Amino acid sequence: MISNAAVNASLNGLSGILLACGYLAIRAGKKDVHKAFMLSAVGVSLLFFISYVTYHVRVGKVVLFQGQGRIRPVYFTLLTSHTILAAAIVPLIIVTLRRAWLRRFDKHRLIARWTLPLWFYVSVTGVIIYFMVYQIYAPK
Repeated sequence: MISNAAVNASLNGLSGILLACGYLAIRAGKKDVHKAFMLSAVGVSLLFFISYVTYHVRVGKVVLFQGQGRIRPVYFTLLTSHTILAAAIVPLIIVTLRRAWLRRFDKHRLIARWTLPLWFYVSVTGVIIYFMVYQIYAPK
């Protein structure tokens, strides 16, 4: 059976893939395809958030990082930046979507230049953190 952590990492990874596809679509001038990918990324990210919160409220425990030595500061730097940006990205996503919804594409582009790379970073680092905690340095 697949673990909740693996489901969450998969949703994070899928969100990152959808973001990359959305970026490539808009660079190719395919606005409708871009819109579909970006709305899908929002939906997948929302599913991730619901799954993540539900799991942690229900279980109420955290798996501690087991790595030792030089990898610890690397992990905690990654985790800290991921956590801070995961909180910060939510209002950026909302503003970016709102500007697109209102067809204010000039302002949408201005904020999307910040939103996309930060959101992508959060998605990718979520997957990396999963592998570090549950696969590479898994609890014995």
